Amino acid sequence: MTTQNHSSLTSNEENVSGAKALILSLLEEGVDTIFGYPGGAIMPVYDALYDYLDQVNHILSRHEQGAIHAAQGYARVSGKVGVCFATSGPGATNLMTGIADAMIDSTPLVCFTGQVTSPLLGTDAFQESDIVGMSMPVTKWNYQVTSADEIAEVVAKAFFIASTGRPGPVLIDISKDAQFSKVAFSYNKCRRIRSYLPEQPIEKRALVDAAKLIDDAKKPLMLVGQGVVLSGAEKTLLQFAEKTDIPMASTLLGLSAVPSDHPLLKGMLGMHGNYGPNVMTNECDLLIAVGMRFDDRVTGDINTYAKQAKVIHIEIDPSEINKNIPVEVAICSDAKKALKMLCRLVKENKHTDWLKEFTPFEEKEFDAVIKNDLNPVQNGISMAEVVNKVADATNHQAIMATDVGQQQMMAARYFKFKDSRCCVTSGGLGTMGFGLPAAVGAAVGNPNKTVIAFLGDGGFQMTIQEMATIKQENLNVKVVVLNNEFLGMVRQWQELFFDRRYSFTEMNNPDFIKIAQGYGFEAKLVDKREDLDGAISEMLATEGPYFLEVRVEKEENVFPMVPSGATVSDVRLGPNS
Repeated sequence: MTTQNHSSLTSNEENVSGAKALILSLLEEGVDTIFGYPGGAIMPVYDALYDYLDQVNHILSRHEQGAIHAAQGYARVSGKVGVCFATSGPGATNLMTGIADAMIDSTPLVCFTGQVTSPLLGTDAFQESDIVGMSMPVTKWNYQVTSADEIAEVVAKAFFIASTGRPGPVLIDISKDAQFSKVAFSYNKCRRIRSYLPEQPIEKRALVDAAKLIDDAKKPLMLVGQGVVLSGAEKTLLQFAEKTDIPMASTLLGLSAVPSDHPLLKGMLGMHGNYGPNVMTNECDLLIAVGMRFDDRVTGDINTYAKQAKVIHIEIDPSEINKNIPVEVAICSDAKKALKMLCRLVKENKHTDWLKEFTPFEEKEFDAVIKNDLNPVQNGISMAEVVNKVADATNHQAIMATDVGQQQMMAARYFKFKDSRCCVTSGGLGTMGFGLPAAVGAAVGNPNKTVIAFLGDGGFQMTIQEMATIKQENLNVKVVVLNNEFLGMVRQWQELFFDRRYSFTEMNNPDFIKIAQGYGFEAKLVDKREDLDGAISEMLATEGPYFLEVRVEKEENVFPMVPSGATVSDVRLGPNS
């Protein structure tokens, strides 16, 4: 392990334990919050942490998966690296889902796991697991520390790797004897690692070629991904879009990068995205993809995706360029840097006629889908009307955290955003159980905003124990469970593609209100439309945690929908379309 060009020495302390060296290293990196769950193999670290609780906050989750999802939520809203602790064996393996989720969704994390003493490594000792081997495919980097002398340098390297280039998770496994051993502590922040190049220099020729394509395009469309948020390019993106008058469409994780009411934003891409952006992807003459990776949920059938268009791809990770969709011009760069340079090169333009072409699709989607979603003709409450009413009541300034499933798609479609870093959801991995603990981290990461956690009855029960974490920390999290007594998204697919054979998707749920009250939450059940507005007002007026269960229509479906493997032009606006 070789690091170079470290900054000047920032801390010295003689003869501290490896555990204390870890805590001191985290303080040097500016860590103010740790999410975790103690256990035998990481107990020395927790003992060292006890002396620094005036400098760093520790949030005790009720399960290690809760800790890492909370660290993800914290990182998403704060822009900082999320940090979590877990013990060896099952404690470490319980982090794996969150690590994989963070890897595919580019969330910067540094995870620390305790490990058995180094003489016992490889002996199948009590609570030993090869977490380094297991996590290798789903981390940017991982490392096993067996000597206290390594701790400071490894921590510095871990934070540098996690936060630079395309962000992602790093795991550091520390043997128990390394935690106990003494070391003369000193800390140097890492600035450079030989052979690790987080960013490549921008090719000027690519910028010139891209600017010419943009100036010449008659029907350009810009796809806005999470890379815009991660690079802090929100204002730069708007300057570029407004100068060129190019319509924009957002990926799921790109939501909140652009205010939802901006006239150039035409909605969300993807399987349950808006009608116009999906259809127009196969009508435009130029696609400008910014900080997104052409996931299959966005492209549908790649053999029919945007074949008529030239593609400019701005992406910091070179492995994503030309991976799924061939591009005309590749700009391997941080989104903010690339957009700043492009903005200087492109001409002012107007695409009035092209922008008008979106209007018929917007009107058709409103008449076929949105109107009934928000004002349902059936007796049951719809998920969309709950999301919309909550969003309106918060003036669209709350943080939206979701689980995965129908409620996720309804929340993404109808919540609407004014501020960036307000969309916290699981994208690439689609992790049920993500929403509740991620809301914990979001509330800690931005305590000035209310966090609304939209959960289905299925995903909620996967990490329901994190209600205790919310209550113990008295977090401003409003938990909204949209209860349809089904695994709703799976049921929708069974209805549409498996002849309504509802194989093991119906849920026999417990009394959620009693459970919430048992956790100490103020709680209310709504099953009548006339009670909904009052319950939402009460929820938002209540300080701290609140639990709202809304019984929604049991067999409601999410449309529009691009069936799996279909072209993005084949958008269904209903079950029979």
